[in-house]
Amino acid sequence: MLGTPLHFWLIFLITIVVALALDLGVFHRKSHTIQLKEALLESLAWIVVSLLFNVWVYFSQGPQAGLEFLTGYLVEKSLSLDNIFIFLIIFKSFRIPDKSQHKILFYGVVGALVMRALFVVAGVELLQYFHSVIYLFGAILLITGLRMLFPGSKEKRPDQNWLVRTVKRFLPFADNVESETFFVKQGGKLAATPLLMALVAVEAMDIIFAIDSVPAVLAITRNTFIVYSSNAFAILGLRALYFALAGILPRFRFLHQGLATLLFFIGSKMILSDWIHITAPMSLAVIGTILAITIAASLLIPEKKSHAA
Repeated sequence: MLGTPLHFWLIFLITIVVALALDLGVFHRKSHTIQLKEALLESLAWIVVSLLFNVWVYFSQGPQAGLEFLTGYLVEKSLSLDNIFIFLIIFKSFRIPDKSQHKILFYGVVGALVMRALFVVAGVELLQYFHSVIYLFGAILLITGLRMLFPGSKEKRPDQNWLVRTVKRFLPFADNVESETFFVKQGGKLAATPLLMALVAVEAMDIIFAIDSVPAVLAITRNTFIVYSSNAFAILGLRALYFALAGILPRFRFLHQGLATLLFFIGSKMILSDWIHITAPMSLAVIGTILAITIAASLLIPEKKSHAA
């Protein structure tokens, strides 16, 4: 499949299916509010599974593939942190209770895996037949990096997204319904609950994020298997990461600047790839340094609080 032996894809799919089955069927069989300790343990578990898969890629496909997977995973994991801010806004906009948030994120991740597969295949095929697309992808990353430097340019109302508005045109909306289902009967007609609208908003925002993150990983490798698997494992751990960092992440005052720098580097690497070759170890080192400086600066230079006279 697209240059990778079928058994590699089968091992990857089996790993994903088993992990998702355990997640939904065992650990989250009943809706409940996820506490910090549980979220941290789950997030650590997903990271361990991802790194074990990375080790398997390293020994089965070679050191180059292993480094590319790790770099792609780190890039996607870093960019996915921005999703957490959007999830916070979505859940607040639709007043989603804490115990129902995991359900929305679970189905959101499943939808994201399908959409990312389409984006990855399309991106690889475009780069294979139209080399000039590489400059378009690089420009997208640079523009996204610039937008991240200006908080006002980010979409503040995901509940007003075009996809959400489209669904509301075809389905009546049952507002203020305390239901853990996506549909309810209202006046004898089927109506969408806030859970469904929040899920639609999550999927719509993932389409926007995929436009940025997929080209970022394609700047590291054109191996379809590495691009998609590194994306998939980063996305799978996003739910646990959300519950672990939702209350902490906003304190990282330089997060957007760090992610913008990350996109500047990757976009420039993509545009200049015909003239300047940056190896996978060099990319990994630069990306790790950018993230380390971002975290250190946020911790060492806290935001100044204004005091009323």
